[in-house]
This record gives sequence, structure tokens and C-alpha cells, in this order.
Amino acid sequence: MLTVDFGRLDLTPGARVLDLGCGSGRHTAAAYRLPGAHVIGVDLACADLSAARERLQLHDRLGAHGGGRWDLCAADGLRLPFADGRFDLVVCAEMLEHVRADSRVLAEIARVLRPGGELAVSVPRHGPERLCWALSADYAAAEGGHVRIYCKPALLARLRRAGLKPRASHYAHSLHTPFWWLKCLAGPRRTDAPLVNLYHRLLVWDLMKKPRLTRVIERLLNPLLGKSLVVYARKAN
Repeated sequence: MLTVDFGRLDLTPGARVLDLGCGSGRHTAAAYRLPGAHVIGVDLACADLSAARERLQLHDRLGAHGGGRWDLCAADGLRLPFADGRFDLVVCAEMLEHVRADSRVLAEIARVLRPGGELAVSVPRHGPERLCWALSADYAAAEGGHVRIYCKPALLARLRRAGLKPRASHYAHSLHTPFWWLKCLAGPRRTDAPLVNLYHRLLVWDLMKKPRLTRVIERLLNPLLGKSLVVYARKAN
């Protein structure tokens, strides 16, 4: 399930891409499909990096890539081990909301981006996230969970302060919003809530089958119910 729309990015073959907070590597693998791209996935969680490695190795076996190469790195977003101007694109999907010093992370992103390089960043959308926090104290207080709720103007202001100029935005994953509301109502730690489990089965089926009907429904609902806010920004030349 991709949050970033790579079709909105202005990239040339051989792009150098950093996926910051790569998790299991969904965006790392998508960037690996770009022609000749050199993609580096960064995360602090060894289990997530292991899952990302398996995903990327599968792409290698299937030949499902653009002919470039990939690497994975355990590193802290507050102190990235890369030279200034190293990357053409940084992807930072659903990561900033977990970090208290988000301004420092954005400063590091701006540092490792080349002049004119692009950032694709996503965070939970304000309205759906606010309701999740209201429905469940456990959701808001979960260890390793979200430490803040972003509204769009605040996120755009943070990007500008870091020297990154926002140029486009959209919302994504509206079908996932009711799932999280139901999960918060039932209790985030519960695994025996029938309606939550049924909805989860629907989401897995949609992810695997990608039927045209649900794609159209989600696209229509995203402006109203999209779970994620996605912003595309560019570093000044």
C-alpha cells in the first residue's frame, strides 16, 4: 500500500533516493522500480529492515525493478550518515508523527537533498487522527505511537522553515479511516472484535485484488476522509 504517488515527482533516470523511516520497505521497493535508481532505505528497527530486505530481494528474484540498486541502513533521522546534497528525492512516509524533534529531522532532510531535489512526506490527516485520539486514550498513549497531530498549515510552515518549498498535496487511504475509528472504539489492543476483523479482511482483499470499484470509491472519498496527508516539496536551488 503506497501513500506517495511517484507519478507526481519530477525524476530523471538514475535518481538517488532516500526512504527515511522505510519500515518494511514498501516505498523503498516502489522507488527501486524507477529507471536506474539507487535507493537507500533507512530505519532504526532491525526487524523492519529485515522485512525490507526480504521484500527487495524478492524484487531482485522477480526482476521487478528498474535496473538500479538498493541498500539498507540502520540510522537515526536526527543524524543521517550521508553527505550534504546526496539525494535527488527523500521519501518520509508516516514517520514524522513519531518523532518529537521533527524540525531537526526536516533540517537533516534538507541537508542531504541536492538543490532542486524533492521531498515526498506524509503524515496522518488532522481530522481522522483527532477523532482516533478522542475515541481511545490507549491509541494516543501507545508506546512508539504518534506524539503529535499535524494540521496542514503547520506542516507546510515546518517545511518552509527547513528551506523546503511545498508545491502540491493530496489525501490518501480513505478506506482505512473507518477501520481505525472502529479499532479505537473496540480498543486498539483487542484482537477479537468481529467488526474490526471483518473490515481488516476487506482491506486485505482490496490490497491484493485492487478491484476497480474500490479504487474509484477511495479516490472519490480521499478529499473528505483520506487518512493521510501527502505533501510534495522542493529544495531551493
